[in-house]
Amino acid sequence: MVVLDERRPLYKIKANLFKGLAHPYRIRVLEILSSNDEASVTEMLTATGLEASHLSQHLAVLRRYGLVVSERRASVVYYHLALPQIAELLRVARVLLGEILTDTDTQRALVAGLPAIPDAQ
Repeated sequence: MVVLDERRPLYKIKANLFKGLAHPYRIRVLEILSSNDEASVTEMLTATGLEASHLSQHLAVLRRYGLVVSERRASVVYYHLALPQIAELLRVARVLLGEILTDTDTQRALVAGLPAIPDAQ
């Protein structure tokens, strides 16, 4: 979890949240975790097609900004969203994306073709 530094203005802390989101593969990882209670590193490697070192770097950024939490069980590391509101943020971003894109059939099909993000429990 990110510790609030009261000497830093809230807008800087908020900007760091968006830094954590500022890569397509990090968004993809968060969407995977939004669709599952948890996912192992192996499962995320398969789902993203990333090399292990690249996935590890992205997961480190997501951990640093308090977006995901990891848990080691035996030799397997599992990840889950740090907060259920992250899934809601992704859903809102997807709706916003649909509004921002020019209203063309191709762009609507791209948005419609994205994997579903289930509602937070």
